[in-house]
Amino acid sequence: MARTMLLPVLLSFLILPFSALALTQDFCVADLSCSDTPAGYPCKAAGSVSSGDFYYHGLAAAGNTTNLIKAAVTPAFVGQFPGVNGLGISGARLDIAVGGVVPLHTHPAASELLFVVEGTVLAGFITSSSNTVYTKTLYKGDIMVFPQGLLHYQYNGGASAAVALVAFSGPNPGLQITDYALFANNLPSAVVETVTFLDDAQVKKLKAVLGGSG
Repeated sequence: MARTMLLPVLLSFLILPFSALALTQDFCVADLSCSDTPAGYPCKAAGSVSSGDFYYHGLAAAGNTTNLIKAAVTPAFVGQFPGVNGLGISGARLDIAVGGVVPLHTHPAASELLFVVEGTVLAGFITSSSNTVYTKTLYKGDIMVFPQGLLHYQYNGGASAAVALVAFSGPNPGLQITDYALFANNLPSAVVETVTFLDDAQVKKLKAVLGGSG
């Protein structure tokens, strides 16, 4: 008798997650007047949603590459493109001038898929478990994937400007550039030297270049 009563209970627990999924709403356009949370932005009121929330023209123009790294990333994250809130996707445009580089960096909240539109891009990532390096020279029409959270880089390996479009598996992938994390803040030079094995002159030179102090 107990087994007979237990079976419907077990079935209800198995069905419940699928029922919850069936009840989810079509979309949740970000209300950018509120703060972002680990679960995303709160939804805009239905009456204030427009077709413009699902459209973004910001990737049409080239980014400004007249900077230290000679590269520019133009994001289409949830902060610029509120319609992607909750959808697990976002995008960006990458412009790299001749000699330009996107230094080692990570996206802690998303994997990345890069599609080369113009030029030549040398790219690679480093595994977390064995420090194995996977590199590839990418040409127009090529794509490469960079798994979530892994250190990776891109640089222009050709004689003309390179352009790539990027897709992410999250609406706000995050970005941490290793060089800036180490040398563009007020972490004391003595600490940086200890954790990187660099000497004092090298650390202070990099801090001066990247705007750090200490």
